[in-house]
Amino acid sequence: MHFSLIDRIVALKPGERIVALKNLSLAEEYLADHFPQFPVMPGVLMLEAMVQAGAWLVRFSEDFLHSMVVLRQASNIKYGRFVEPGHTLQLEAEILGQTGEETRLKAQGTVNGQFAVGGRLVLARYNLADTQPDRKYADDWVRKELRKKFRILYFGQEGQAEATSFAAGSGS
Repeated sequence: MHFSLIDRIVALKPGERIVALKNLSLAEEYLADHFPQFPVMPGVLMLEAMVQAGAWLVRFSEDFLHSMVVLRQASNIKYGRFVEPGHTLQLEAEILGQTGEETRLKAQGTVNGQFAVGGRLVLARYNLADTQPDRKYADDWVRKELRKKFRILYFGQEGQAEATSFAAGSGS
């Protein structure tokens, strides 16, 4: 993924729900083109941010069992407002159901409590070695790198738990 659209995971209940943040700044390279006189986060990247939040929930919930978690389907996607530099897009994703290779989620993004984007997602989960056994090394490397990134997003650089746990009763 070229654009990492999750800056921090602030709450996580494995198998159920995640809350993540994307802080939009003028430094985002795509804002130079979208749009120079009215920079806003493109709708497709708002959708991608929801996908990335959902993927982190799936990965952590299954202890990084699969190296690949990708969007299979997006439906009922609705947009409510622009996300401009200086705003924080709060992303929430909730698991609705799961099969052996797919996870269905409800996701939405808000800015200051106002609806910005939402819809239903289906994420596919798999390993490269499922169809090409000689790719096991790649799966292992990807999972290792994803675990490193997750620790930064959820626990911060120092490894200290900065996130809120839904289990502690602080989530909704």
